[in-house]
Amino acid sequence: MSQQQTYGPNLTQDKPAWRRLSMTEKTEYVEKYSSLIRYIADRLVSRLPGHIVKDDLISAGVIGLIDAVDRFESNRGIMFKTYAEFRIKGAMIDELRNLDWVPRTIRKKSSEIERLNRTLEQELGHPPTDEEMANALGLEMPAFLKLLDEISSINILDINAFKVDGITNKEPADLYEILADDTNIDPLDAMGLEEAKQVLAEAIDALPEKERLVVSLYYHEDLTMKEIGQVMGYTESRISQLHTKSVVRIRSKVSNYFENKSPK
Repeated sequence: MSQQQTYGPNLTQDKPAWRRLSMTEKTEYVEKYSSLIRYIADRLVSRLPGHIVKDDLISAGVIGLIDAVDRFESNRGIMFKTYAEFRIKGAMIDELRNLDWVPRTIRKKSSEIERLNRTLEQELGHPPTDEEMANALGLEMPAFLKLLDEISSINILDINAFKVDGITNKEPADLYEILADDTNIDPLDAMGLEEAKQVLAEAIDALPEKERLVVSLYYHEDLTMKEIGQVMGYTESRISQLHTKSVVRIRSKVSNYFENKSPK
């Protein structure tokens, strides 16, 4: 019997074998890193309205940690602690989405601010200032700052939960996977993730200096709003406002890019 002829490279053999954790390792990792759940829940709940129950976040975080040990591939060159933190936080954010704890009126205001930011930036050629945003809304500055405070709660669904749908035929990638997974060998996946990474990086680079610093300290250095305020010499409320504006600008740029890219 003649051997079956093959055409092109053997893709199955060419792909690296990603190593999943053994059952013993999974148990050890859950025990070792379970303290991350309460740590992340404590920091997250400090940024949320008082009616949010921390135990709900902790329960979701347990699911996130279990998901992390199930998905983690130890030969990708990524630290498990970092991977687990994003999975745990992602599970908690998903739980907040399910609770639908942000009033519809606040969601509407946030969407309006995002659209206005996009329009003004196109018209002015630069990120609009507080004054320009307030004038466009017909608001005095105190009223505009109060509006930022109102919509700040929705931005807990922040760029940590940034999703890129439709780039690949796989499940949407979260921000961590976009930035960390440099070992992806599928050419189509690699192109999509690189594009998303570039768009996100450009959106952050285009932020005004103070907002860019807040994003860096909040997401990269993992400082709280209060700690950032101490570093920058502002009140915690002002840091929250700067963070809200930065997330609005980032979401606006990223959404605009992929909306224009999508086939009509």
